[in-house]
Amino acid sequence: MKRLAYLLSAVLLLAACTAKEQAPAEVSIIPRPAFFQQGEGVFSIDRKVPVYVDSNDPELLRSVAFLNERLEKAAGFTLDVIQDDPLQHGQEKAVFILNAGWKKESYNLNVTPDRLLIEYVDGAGLFYAVQTIFQLLPDDIFADSVRKGVKWDVPCCVIEDSPAFPYRGMHLDCCLHFYSVDFLKKYIDIMAMHKVNRFHWHLTEDQGWRLEIKKYPLLTEKGQWRKETVIGSLHSGFYDGTPYGGYYTQDEVRELVQYAAERYVTIIPEIELPGHALAAIACYPELSCGLEDHYETATKWGIFKQVYCPKEETFKFLEDVFDEVFELFPSELIHIGGDECPKASWKQCPHCQALIRHEGLKDEYELQSWFIRRMEKYINSKGRQIIGWDEILEGGLAPNAKVMSWLGEEGGIKSAQQHHEVVMAPYPKYYLDYWQADPDSEPLAMGGPTTLRTMYEYNPVPEVLTPEERRYIIGVEGCVWTEYMPTPERVEYMAWPRMCAIAEAGWSPCEKDWDYFTRRLETHLGRLDRLGVGYCRAFYEPFIELHKDTTYSKIVTMSVDAPDAEIRYTLDGSEPDASSELYVRPFAINRNQVVNAVAIRDGKPLGRARTKRFIN
Repeated sequence: MKRLAYLLSAVLLLAACTAKEQAPAEVSIIPRPAFFQQGEGVFSIDRKVPVYVDSNDPELLRSVAFLNERLEKAAGFTLDVIQDDPLQHGQEKAVFILNAGWKKESYNLNVTPDRLLIEYVDGAGLFYAVQTIFQLLPDDIFADSVRKGVKWDVPCCVIEDSPAFPYRGMHLDCCLHFYSVDFLKKYIDIMAMHKVNRFHWHLTEDQGWRLEIKKYPLLTEKGQWRKETVIGSLHSGFYDGTPYGGYYTQDEVRELVQYAAERYVTIIPEIELPGHALAAIACYPELSCGLEDHYETATKWGIFKQVYCPKEETFKFLEDVFDEVFELFPSELIHIGGDECPKASWKQCPHCQALIRHEGLKDEYELQSWFIRRMEKYINSKGRQIIGWDEILEGGLAPNAKVMSWLGEEGGIKSAQQHHEVVMAPYPKYYLDYWQADPDSEPLAMGGPTTLRTMYEYNPVPEVLTPEERRYIIGVEGCVWTEYMPTPERVEYMAWPRMCAIAEAGWSPCEKDWDYFTRRLETHLGRLDRLGVGYCRAFYEPFIELHKDTTYSKIVTMSVDAPDAEIRYTLDGSEPDASSELYVRPFAINRNQVVNAVAIRDGKPLGRARTKRFIN
C-alpha cells in the first residue's frame, strides 16, 4: 500500500502542476505545516464526492466520521465512505485515504481539482489531516447550523506535515475554580483542532480536591468544599462568605478520558505531593505532621505550610489513591506536582527529623527527593512514569522522572543536561494566567504582562544545550491556573489566542515568522468566532506602554499585533480616528496629556480605543 500511495501522490502532483484555474487567496493554517505549497484551482466538495478508504480500521472510520459530522452540520450533507482499491477509481472525482509509513502523527495532503489524497501513518496522523482540511475549507465549516450558498472548496495544495515535538500540552487547573465536563469537552475540542495532544488536568490542591476516590470518600464529601473564597488577590483580606465546591465522579472521568482519546488527546492527571495537600489533610489529619489541632481547606490562594508527612500512613494513602487513578487514566505519564513544598513542618516534626537521620539525608530538601523517589518507585511498579515541576530536582532528581520546567529555563536545562526528558512551560513565557494586554485596562490576573508576541517568539529549546542534550526537550505546555478565572468564559479569554502561539511552537518545525503568523491568525480568529470561543481581542488594539523619563515626563511606545494596521492617537483627551496623529516612533508626554490610541486599517478602526494616563 505504501507503493500505491507514492504512485497516486506522483499522479496528483502532476495534475497540480497542470491545473488551469486561478489560485485562491493565501491559505491560513494554524499550527503552520512543516511544508506547504499552494497550487492552482480548488477541489469542490459536494454530496456526490465519495471517500475511498483502504481499510475498515476503526480509527480511520472515526476520523472520516468527524469529517462527515461537520459537513452534515454546516453543509447539510455527508460523503459516502467506500472501502475499495483506489486505483480502480483513478478517473473519478473523490477523496482517497491511504495508509503510508512515516513518522508518528504525520500526514500528507495532495489536493488537485479532481482529487483529494490523504496519506497517513497512524490514526493521529489521519485525524490531524482532517483538522487541516477543516482549516482549508471556508470558515463556515465550523458553523453550528447549515450555511446556504457556501461553496465547500479546498484550495489545491501539497502539504507534508509532522510534529516538531511528541508532547504538545495544555493545562487546566480545576481546583482553584471548577468547570463542568461539557466545558472540558469544548476545551479538548479546541486543543485537538490545534494538534495539541496532552491535557494536563490539575485535580488536587489546597483549595479543593476534585477527583472521586472511592476508598477515601471524605476527599469529595468534605475536601471538595472550601467555606468561602477570597475576593481579589490573596492579600486582600476580604471573603465572599459562600461555600464553593465541585468534583468529578469516576464515571465522568472515564467519559472524558474516552472523549479525549477519540481526539488523540491523552489526559495526564496531576495528584499533588508532598505539598499543596491541605484539602486532603483537612479530611484525613493523620496525613500531616500533626503539629496543629485543626486543618481546613484553604480559602485563599498561595502556598501553605501543611504538607504530607513522609510516614507509612501517608504512603499507604497515596498508593491507594494512585491505584484508583491508574484505573481511570491510561496515560503512561502521571503528574505528581512536587512544587512549592514548604519545609517548616518537616523541620519541627520528630518523625521527619528521625527519618532524615535514619536515611542519611542531608536536609529537608533531600527528604523531599526521598519522598518523590519512593512514590516514583511505586508508580513505576505499575507501569507508569512520573513527571513533576522543577522542584522535584531539589535534593536530587528521581531516577526515571521527567521534568515540567516552570521556574524559567534553569530547571529544564539542568534536567536535559542530566538526560532527563523535559517539557518546557516557563511561567514568564507560557503561563496563560498572566495579563496579555495592558494591566491598567484588564481584569485581575496573576502577573505579567506576557503578550501574544512574547509567547510566539519564545524558543523552547535553550541554545545553551548541546545537540545531544536538546533531544531531551520533548515538548511544550501552556498553563492555565485559575485563581482569577471563575468562569469558563474567563478561561477562554485568557487562553486564546495565545495558546495558538504555543500550539505552533509544539507542532511546527518552521522558522518563526511573526508577520506571517499574524496574517494567518487573523483568519483563524474567524474560526474561533464560529466555534464560540471567547478569546481576547487585544490582537486588534494598541498596546501602550509608558517608560520612565523624568519627574515630569514619560516616554510612550505603542504596538499592535494585527497585521497591516497603523496606530492613530490623540493627547488632548479626544477620541482618536483615522485622521488623528500617526504613531511612527516613541515620544514624550507630560502630566497633563492622556494617550488615546486606536488601530486603523483601510481608514476604519479594528478594535477599541485604548487609554493610558501618566501615573508616577
